[in-house]
Amino acid sequence: MDFRPGDWVEVKSAEEIAATLDENGALGGLPFMPEMIPYCGKRLKFARQIRKTCIEQPVARFLSRELIPDDVVILEEARCSGADHGGCQRDCSILWKTAWLRPVDDRQQGLRTSNSQLLLSKLKTMSVLNRYYCQSTELVKLVYPDTMGPLKVLAQCVQDLLSGAVSFFEMIPMVCVPLYRKLRDRLVGRPALVGTLKRTPVGDLNLQPGELVTVKSVEEIRATLDSKGRNRGLVCDIESTVFCGKQFRVRGRLDRMISEPTGEMKRVEATVLLEGQNCLCARALGGCPRKEFAYWREVWLKRVEPSSSLPPAMTSGRVGISESVAEPIAK
Repeated sequence: MDFRPGDWVEVKSAEEIAATLDENGALGGLPFMPEMIPYCGKRLKFARQIRKTCIEQPVARFLSRELIPDDVVILEEARCSGADHGGCQRDCSILWKTAWLRPVDDRQQGLRTSNSQLLLSKLKTMSVLNRYYCQSTELVKLVYPDTMGPLKVLAQCVQDLLSGAVSFFEMIPMVCVPLYRKLRDRLVGRPALVGTLKRTPVGDLNLQPGELVTVKSVEEIRATLDSKGRNRGLVCDIESTVFCGKQFRVRGRLDRMISEPTGEMKRVEATVLLEGQNCLCARALGGCPRKEFAYWREVWLKRVEPSSSLPPAMTSGRVGISESVAEPIAK
């Protein structure tokens, strides 16, 4: 289907989607999740096609054309609630097959009714005992094992421009900044934000959605890190220091999350997601279209008290606070 960013599409009925799924509740290896059922019959805006993504670590990789043709897309404001996956709070972008969508026909009145029980009976949320099954855990099977070469990267950037997914002025920093960082790292070495602690502290702000916070100074954050630049396993990338001193709104807590490589549910302490703060993938040319949220330790933040003067919360900009989340945030 020839969709452009901003076009309205309609998610097909539960019965229609059920007819496309295999015995694992997937189409071409991409699972349809129970959290997607509430969208059946509803109309959403098309965001973009997905041809590359970051998995495990923020390294952009191609979606495998053998397993996934050019039919995986993202719709605006469609994120996984995690309700059927143990209450996972990663708030991931949902991926959609175009076979699950149809163009909007304005002549049709109202939304199609759906019998979700048939669809629900075909879906699964666990692969084996204590291992969850979702789009995030299966994504590694749907991409090429190697990172993209320079020519493929440039080709993808051009395709993103031609499709309207990214504007020319948005693409300039998404190409120039990673190139600058790669060149700098080769010439003078990769800078790092590291501390000296052997046992790093836990934050105790108990932040809640909607609260306003300020990112601490570089030296305050450094004082919470070990010699590898981690706070209890979570890296604070030096590129994120540009946000020090700025204010953001808390989007939600991250108390538990499914590990993408293993499917295990991990307990997380004193970590939140901030509005508008998606992982930048600071060294990935063209960026990652999934726009997953960055993880912020509470110990890197200060609460803005209600009595203070409250400027509007920042809701734009992207951050790469955790360039590596392999064993990320388990306590």
